[in-house]
Amino acid sequence: MRTEAAAVLGHASAESFPERRAFRDIGFDSVTAVDLRNHILAAAGLTLPSTLVFDFPNPVALAGFLKGAALGSGPEPASAARTTSAGADDDPIAIIGMSCRYPGGANTPEELIRLALDGADVISEFPADRNWDAQGLYDPDPDRQGRTYSTQGGFLHDAADFDPAFFGISPREAVSMDPQQRLLLETSWEAFERAGIDLDSLRGTTAGTFIGASHQDYATTAHNGAEGSEVHMVTGTAASVLSGRVSYLYGFEGPAVTVDTACSSSLVAVHLACQSLRKR
Repeated sequence: MRTEAAAVLGHASAESFPERRAFRDIGFDSVTAVDLRNHILAAAGLTLPSTLVFDFPNPVALAGFLKGAALGSGPEPASAARTTSAGADDDPIAIIGMSCRYPGGANTPEELIRLALDGADVISEFPADRNWDAQGLYDPDPDRQGRTYSTQGGFLHDAADFDPAFFGISPREAVSMDPQQRLLLETSWEAFERAGIDLDSLRGTTAGTFIGASHQDYATTAHNGAEGSEVHMVTGTAASVLSGRVSYLYGFEGPAVTVDTACSSSLVAVHLACQSLRKR
């Protein structure tokens, strides 16, 4: 196990990898975890879950599992056990509406697919409507603190085109809202529109809202907002408000959950939403 793990990470040998040290602590992430699973799969010829490294987090635990699997005994991966349990209800879950915002002007799923098929380059200069001092931020030295050595990136150039009145929000409050909240309101509305669902038909029902969130630093940069806008900063920048704002706007009375599990936030939110539907 140590040798295979060292090979995946590009180490010359397994000597510096203690047998009880967690894979995570030596640099394994979701991508390299799958690589290690594939290495072991090729060597052992067993059916193994992609979550193997997380179910058995060190070489000793993983070796014990593989020994048991080869002999037809031993513990079952937690992920497999959960899958078996969830599979008791085979009622399918259907995604019937989608919306998105991506760099390159991909504001619909069709536009996103077209960008991918065309292999389009969506990197651009800094947006001109953000009051960013691009020249002041730039420094060719990548180690210079508080500066950036690049003035290009993947940006949503239409992010400022938010219509607060459409959602019953005052312009003053809109300034205090993290752009993720504004985009979420737009895309959630569009998802229902594309699904052909009348939102009024869901008002007062147990419809749930499950949101995968990511890091938000808008509160640290929005100190120069409109006069009086600071009273809305708490609700405008708290991740927990994301699901509540959508739920409140549309009058949903089911669960409202905001999930932040880093890179897996969206997947976990979808998983929880599916569980909620199956348990109704």
